[in-house]
Amino acid sequence: MALWAQMTPQLQFLSTQILNELYPDTFPLDVRHYLASWIEEQKWENFDVDNMEQEPQARRLLDQMVHLLQEVAQHNPNVVERVKLQHISRNLSVFQQQPMQLVRTVRDILRKERHLLTQVGMQSNFPPFQQIPQGPPATNGTPQPAREDGKTDVDNLVLKVLEIQNCRQTLHQLQEDLNWEKQEMESIQGQNELDPQHSDLVTRQNRIQQLEFNYSVCAKKRMQLLQEAVCALELCQASLILRIKSWRWEQHRASIGLHFDDNLGPLQTWCEQLLGVNSNLRQELMLVKRDHGVVEQFHTLQESLAHVLQTLIQNSLVVDKQPPQVIKTQSKFSTTVRYLLGEKMAPGKPVLLKAQIITEAQARQGVVPNENVGELINSTAILEHNTASKSTCATFRNMSIRKIKRADRKGSESVTEEKFALLFTTELTITGCESPYSIQTISLPVVVIVHGSQEINAMATIIWDCAFSEPDRVPFVVPERVPWKKMCEALSSKFMSEVQTQRCLDRYNLHFLAQKIFDQPDINEDFSNMPVSWAQFNKEVLPGRNFTFWQWFEGVMDLTKKCLRDYWSDGLIFGFIGKQHLHVILQNKPNGTFLLRFSDSEIGGITIAYVGPSDNGGRKIQNIQPFTKKDLDSAGLGDRIRDINCITHVYPDLPKNEVFKKFFTVPSPPNPDGYLPFKLTTVVNPGDQRSSTANIPPDTPMDMFGQSMTNVYGPNMNPAIFSPLPQSTPPYMPEQMPGQGPLYQSPMQQAPSSEEIDMEALEGILSSFCQNTNKDLN
Repeated sequence: MALWAQMTPQLQFLSTQILNELYPDTFPLDVRHYLASWIEEQKWENFDVDNMEQEPQARRLLDQMVHLLQEVAQHNPNVVERVKLQHISRNLSVFQQQPMQLVRTVRDILRKERHLLTQVGMQSNFPPFQQIPQGPPATNGTPQPAREDGKTDVDNLVLKVLEIQNCRQTLHQLQEDLNWEKQEMESIQGQNELDPQHSDLVTRQNRIQQLEFNYSVCAKKRMQLLQEAVCALELCQASLILRIKSWRWEQHRASIGLHFDDNLGPLQTWCEQLLGVNSNLRQELMLVKRDHGVVEQFHTLQESLAHVLQTLIQNSLVVDKQPPQVIKTQSKFSTTVRYLLGEKMAPGKPVLLKAQIITEAQARQGVVPNENVGELINSTAILEHNTASKSTCATFRNMSIRKIKRADRKGSESVTEEKFALLFTTELTITGCESPYSIQTISLPVVVIVHGSQEINAMATIIWDCAFSEPDRVPFVVPERVPWKKMCEALSSKFMSEVQTQRCLDRYNLHFLAQKIFDQPDINEDFSNMPVSWAQFNKEVLPGRNFTFWQWFEGVMDLTKKCLRDYWSDGLIFGFIGKQHLHVILQNKPNGTFLLRFSDSEIGGITIAYVGPSDNGGRKIQNIQPFTKKDLDSAGLGDRIRDINCITHVYPDLPKNEVFKKFFTVPSPPNPDGYLPFKLTTVVNPGDQRSSTANIPPDTPMDMFGQSMTNVYGPNMNPAIFSPLPQSTPPYMPEQMPGQGPLYQSPMQQAPSSEEIDMEALEGILSSFCQNTNKDLN
């Protein structure tokens, strides 16, 4: 079916008129598609359509075509397609009176297809705008045509089976003819050569020899077709198993926010079709044994089909809905396991699925362990068939880990780095199979914690595993170091997924994050290929801080998700930026210009950096004490921006009352009970002498209480890290970033006084003193 394989991708580029002319109502496109292989194997060009002596041969082709189409319809799981194909097969009877017309129609279609392909250059080179979709490379490195869930492979297999069945029927007819001729010959044997019936004896002998020869050829063809079908089944099933593994891999990667299509329907159909093909081939093989005895290759084919069947049955058990990947002991959770061959299970005793928790070492062994490392509650469920969804699932609704036994840890390894998994096992029987099969599957890796304070560090283990593990790895091996560019993809995907936003972290945000994790604030080069380690991600605390990179980044995600999603999605938050970069982009802006950035010194904080007057009549950049979730719960960010009088325009020059208007809270009407309403007002006192950047340590709050219950915040001047400017989100869309290239020294920055240096040193001493390590709670 090489011609149809080339023709199929071109159909989308043909007009409706051309398609109707190419495939008329008497021979619709469906027949060409489903019988492509058989059609191209026939010798249509050998016919002389004006020679009526070839009409019987043409009629036989018509009968075979109708029979094959009816068989395809019978095996089609789609009811609509099945009815349609049956209707088409009946309509082919229009050729019964003129079978040569069928030959002419098919021959003309094949000629037109070749002509069309020649016109677009498909016979030698595919044009760039009409290339055949390419699938994964074959073992020899040659790309293979892409297939939709193996549909083409399965269609070819079904046709192979039909061809084997036709061959068997032909053998049966030949055997009957042979038996009849032999019986007739026995009745005329013993006559002399002069007898008038002697010539009839010779004729029958010749016919018997011809029938025996035809029988022998057909029998060999039958075995050859069986071998080809088994080989094709193995290849098609290998593609199916690969697709199931790919589905599991995509499910794994979805933990960091990547797209995942969880629809298992096509894979279930594929599994059921291959099971049906396997059953038919096993039946045909047993009929070969009945007709010819144990022939050569019989045992080999029998073993191959048994192995393929076992592989299919065992790989059809998948975890449809994964358990949470961070599980707290004594807490309820749920998970769902689905069996893709559920409709083919033998009726009778319910199939019970059992779950147990296993360690990473036990997962590598690949067998059901004898030792229990944890106690699971509600660890059994029955595989139940849902008629509406045509799925067979076991749902564990109230599972819980009562206790867990941990392995000996190495070095500084924490309990939040130890990975487990849930192992699901059962024994079932498939209809048509004599003995039961033991099958199993495991969940994605999980981390078991005993206290909520461990959750963030446990999630870091899961993020690293989901983002950087390789397909078909040894459970649950992950690299110790990865290139920064891979980390960028993971951080941006996770941020978008967690915050539920379409605005990603652009390359400028990620550049600042690289400077932070590598502790290289003065480096403006590309970090893409620089390796980042697990220790840098979530074992070692950031310089001068008492938290790790992941703990800080997760705090930003949590704050944005809960309080700032719309601000971030609208491009109102600049986000990740160091103070050095801050001076570069704000140096020429008028007083009152501000931007919003995530605090780099406090977990889960957002601060306002703005241009204000200095004591000597110049300008300086102030940073307001970061707002946390607790602050924003009492008064939203929009209201706080409205209240602060010293900020007027959000960078680059947009009036704040226009940009943030939709976030302002409408004043409450008077209470019916006579009480006067009150509100929290945010006030910043930029004239306070304690606001001096030389005298105030980073993030030092200056709370004052006004008569209107105001929250007063002092400036926050953190050590600066350069990061280029984001481009793609308003209002931060400058055509060119000022000060790029070598580290830019803002003229607004004053040399630090000795007092400032002393305070920075004091801050370092206090930070070191306050650092705490994450102690295991087990």
